[in-house]
Amino acid sequence: MHTASSASMDSPASSLSAARAGRAVGAMFFSIFGGAWLVLWSNATFGVQAVPLALIATVSLGLFLFAWLQYRKNRAALAAESETPERKRASRIFNFVNAGQWILIFISSNVLINMGLSAWVIPAAIFIVGLHFLPLAQVFNNLPHYLTGAALMLVAVAYPFATAAGPSSPLGCLGAGLILWASAAWAVRPLSVRAVNIE
Repeated sequence: MHTASSASMDSPASSLSAARAGRAVGAMFFSIFGGAWLVLWSNATFGVQAVPLALIATVSLGLFLFAWLQYRKNRAALAAESETPERKRASRIFNFVNAGQWILIFISSNVLINMGLSAWVIPAAIFIVGLHFLPLAQVFNNLPHYLTGAALMLVAVAYPFATAAGPSSPLGCLGAGLILWASAAWAVRPLSVRAVNIE
């Protein structure tokens, strides 16, 4: 039997608020990591130039602040939901997947470098980052994560063959950064109860 407070926590409005906060947390990470990939692209393309770096920093900070404000507005609902067994399980899986991502990047980078294939470190890293979104999409019932992951993996596989520079081309960093920025913007869009149910 639900108490008044638990009924409120399970209400569509509360679930919507928790979903907004959860997606905002993701958007904060996307904005920063997207900016980091774009800094790599900018430095490889233009050298260390103040103007492109300032533009990247401005957009990253803008996306981050917008997401943070959305998170702050809805964090109480997310905190209440985080005590449920489902959310605790999702959090454990997230930590496992995230740790696995960094371990795979570390191992693959060292293997490629030792094989004399250091130019392939970036496409491998982009592919692994994309891959880690797939289990998270299911765990958090967030269908756009499938699209983000698939887009990153496609970029990682395709861009080394798109230019004469091969895997050394900065196009991979550009693609990864823009995909993560787009994912951040999508994550903080206005959500309806129906959108939460289908995502």
